[in-house]
Amino acid sequence: MRPFIALVCFISLASCENVSWAELTGFGDSPASAKDTSNLSYYPDDDLLVSAKVQFKEGNYGKSFRMFKSALDVTPKDPAALLGFAASADMLRKFDHSDFAYRSLKPIIGGRIEYLNNYGYSMLLRGELVQARTYFLKAYEKDPSNPVTANNLELLRNSVNYPKRGPGQLKGI
Repeated sequence: MRPFIALVCFISLASCENVSWAELTGFGDSPASAKDTSNLSYYPDDDLLVSAKVQFKEGNYGKSFRMFKSALDVTPKDPAALLGFAASADMLRKFDHSDFAYRSLKPIIGGRIEYLNNYGYSMLLRGELVQARTYFLKAYEKDPSNPVTANNLELLRNSVNYPKRGPGQLKGI
C-alpha cells in the first residue's frame, strides 16, 4: 500500500504546471538560478540609484546615504551617485563625506547648475552664508528661471533674518 501512495503523490506533483525536476530533488539549483548572465551588457547599478533617490525624496537620508555609497562602489565616478551621496551626507551633517564628493565632482560637473545649487546648499547648512550666496548667484547667472535656484536664494534670504547662536547660549531655556 505504501508504494501505491508514494506513486500517487509523485504523479500528482509531477502533473503540476510549474514544478520542474530540479524542484523535486533535495539538492541542485533550478535552471533560473544557474542562468548564464555573461551576455548582459551592464551591471544593474541604476537600480541602486533609483532606490537611493526615492529614499532621499522620502527623507530617509541614512538609507539614501548607504545606497548612494553602494552605487559609488560600483561606479566611483558616476556624477549622479556622487551628487546624491553628497546631498545625503549634507542632510546627515556628515560634511567630511560631502566635501569628498564635491571635490570629486568639481572636475566633472563643477560648472553645472546642479553642482552649484547643491554645494551652495551645503554651505547654507554649515552656516557659511556668504559662500552659499556666491554659489547660488553663479547658478542664477547660468539660468535665472531655474526654480531650485530661486528657492535656494529665498532660503538664504530667510536664513539671514535668524540670529546665530553659539552652543552655550541656549542653556537654561
